Amino acid sequence: MTNEPVPAPRVVSLYNAANALTVVRIVLVPVFLVLVVVSEMNDPDWRIAACLAFCIASATDFADGWIARKWHLVTSFGKVADPIADKALTGTALVLLSLYGPLSWWVTVIILVREWGVTALRFWVIRYGIIPASRGGKLKTGLQTVAIAWYLWPVPEPFHLVGVVLMAAALVVTVVTGADYVFQALRLRRSARS
Repeated sequence: MTNEPVPAPRVVSLYNAANALTVVRIVLVPVFLVLVVVSEMNDPDWRIAACLAFCIASATDFADGWIARKWHLVTSFGKVADPIADKALTGTALVLLSLYGPLSWWVTVIILVREWGVTALRFWVIRYGIIPASRGGKLKTGLQTVAIAWYLWPVPEPFHLVGVVLMAAALVVTVVTGADYVFQALRLRRSARS
């Protein structure tokens, strides 16, 4: 037997760059909401401001996860707050776009049901294991972000159809990846029980 010292487990401070970016995203949600309400989706300057706030908040989503993994700054706070911040930002944007008319309510409902459904599924199977984010899930997030930004930006009339195409692609990927999460959750639960 050797008496070499065993290193203490690494304790990650709650006060780190990844968590700070998550908090920035949470703070930007009401700022974004106010900018959209003030614009009423009619005033181009306020729409541009709302779009920029949304894009900055979305960029923090991509940055915080990368920073947390790269520098081993994953915390319990980040695991809980990050998906809540994501859902709050995307959900607020979709509801506002439907409220002010550019986006049909049925699209918003399908996307939100999928988003909250997947979150519920993850909690349902958490004691059996974790369902990691897939490439499809990352593609879904990217498509939703670009589509929402396109709807927010005051594009000239013929180009608004690009937003419709982007949102249609986002909707398809959202539904397909949602079904994949259901199958993964059922498989995980079944294999854990047997």
